[in-house]
Amino acid sequence: MNTLLCRRRISNAVMVVLCAVSVVALSFAADTPTQSGRTDASNGQSSDPILDGLAATNDARAPEPYQPKSKAELRRILEPMQFKVTQMDGTEPAFRNVYWDHKEPGIYECVVCGLGLFSSQTKFDSGTGWPSFYAPLDKSHVGTQRDFKMLYPRTEVHCKRCEAHLGHVFNDGPAPTGLRFCMNSAAMKFKAEDEIEANESEASSLRPGVEKR
Repeated sequence: MNTLLCRRRISNAVMVVLCAVSVVALSFAADTPTQSGRTDASNGQSSDPILDGLAATNDARAPEPYQPKSKAELRRILEPMQFKVTQMDGTEPAFRNVYWDHKEPGIYECVVCGLGLFSSQTKFDSGTGWPSFYAPLDKSHVGTQRDFKMLYPRTEVHCKRCEAHLGHVFNDGPAPTGLRFCMNSAAMKFKAEDEIEANESEASSLRPGVEKR
């Protein structure tokens, strides 16, 4: 009896240790910057199944030149949460971020490199507490890759130009795409419609074209 009880105690202790190790490993993975270039969700193929249903080009604005910055530079110019999200694949708190309930018309740009990412016209209330969109401003401006940090597969979304982490995309969004790009406010900066130069190309960039999935 004493032997059986001892074995059970040892087994329980081993399980506790394994659980603790798993939690530490997950925390470390979430807070560790990516060391190599990102790979897309299609495992190196030219086609990205997540973005295939979207129109090829929607943003008529010419992106401003961008010179990549070092991690040290980014630590100096970004706020702590912006750095954690974009450089360490972090996640900001739900309902306690700038844009989750933001309704002003305009464009959401990458906080790191300024590339146009999403339009207010594709933003919707997902009830999650994070800004959500059913399509990017231009699908060539975002990239995706598989993410297993939560012990189940998700699709990570990042800026295609500077590789800043933005959030994740899910297949439970509204029509016409059926996608929900669940983004971090800290990864974006907002440019109001009245700040954007009033010409036809700028106006058309606020109307992303999408195709039904």
